[in-house]
Amino acid sequence: MIKPIQIKLDHNAKMVLDVQIPSYLVEAELIQSHDLPPLKDTIDSLQQCDETFYGYFDDNTMQLLGAISFKIEDAVLDIHRLIVHPDSFRRGIANALLTYIQTLAIDCTKIIVSTGAANVPAKELYLKHNFHAIGVIELLPNLLITSFEKMIVL
Repeated sequence: MIKPIQIKLDHNAKMVLDVQIPSYLVEAELIQSHDLPPLKDTIDSLQQCDETFYGYFDDNTMQLLGAISFKIEDAVLDIHRLIVHPDSFRRGIANALLTYIQTLAIDCTKIIVSTGAANVPAKELYLKHNFHAIGVIELLPNLLITSFEKMIVL
């Protein structure tokens, strides 16, 4: 089940962080860089990020298995994080969250997202959802990020 997460509540921020850190540790291994900014997040930094969060919860236990966050500015939905706990990989959670978030882009002209250039599973997911790679930047030394966008046809 996908539902909103009130990130300003300490319990919810900790719950997201408990999924985010293991998720980004896997990406850090994939891209050979542990300098990912989300690995440095804290409860406070999550609560201050001004992103809208949705979580994918287990229907039986209500445990958070994955989450997505975004901001909308100037008709652009900017996905800031798409995370799944490694114990829940390969269950369609990232796909479900990405599909869901696109239904919220009603008044948007495009959706943008970035991921580690060597994160093949994430890149394949975005391509599957008709995102197009628009460039690669070096965020930090030895940390390449691929940016994607998807135009929304009204």
